[in-house]
Amino acid sequence: MNRVLLYFTIRTRKFLSNRLLQRRQFVIEVLHPSRPNVSKSEISERLAKTYQIDKARVITFGFKTIFGGGRSTGFGLIYDTEEAQRRFEPKYRLIRGGLLPKVEKPSRKLRHERKNRAKKFRGTKKSKAAEPAKKK
Repeated sequence: MNRVLLYFTIRTRKFLSNRLLQRRQFVIEVLHPSRPNVSKSEISERLAKTYQIDKARVITFGFKTIFGGGRSTGFGLIYDTEEAQRRFEPKYRLIRGGLLPKVEKPSRKLRHERKNRAKKFRGTKKSKAAEPAKKK
C-alpha cells in the first residue's frame, strides 16, 4: 500500500486521570485526510505505543466520522491493570477486547418461540415444549 494512504494523526483532548476507576480517559480526535476511516485496533496500537502501555489495556469506542470525512472523534480509556479493567468495563466491551469469551445462545426469535410453546403445557411436559415443533 501507498505510504500516504496509511497516514493518520491522533490527538487527545479532555485528558483526565480517573483514580476511582483506575484509568485515564480522554476524547480522541483522529485526522485521516486520505482515508475513509481508521480501525479501532490501529488507533489502540498507536495509543499503546504513545503511552507505553500494553495494547490490551487500551479501549476505544464511540467513533463518529465528521461529515465530509477526514476527521473522526471518539472516546478512549487506558486502564492501569487488567483487574481494574475486568471490574469496571461493561461485559460487551470485555468480549470485544477478548478478555471474556462470547456466550453462544440461540437466536432471539427461537427463544421466544420456545417460551411460547412452553406456555401451552404444565409441569414436566414443559421440557418437551423446548423441542422444535414437528412438521406434518
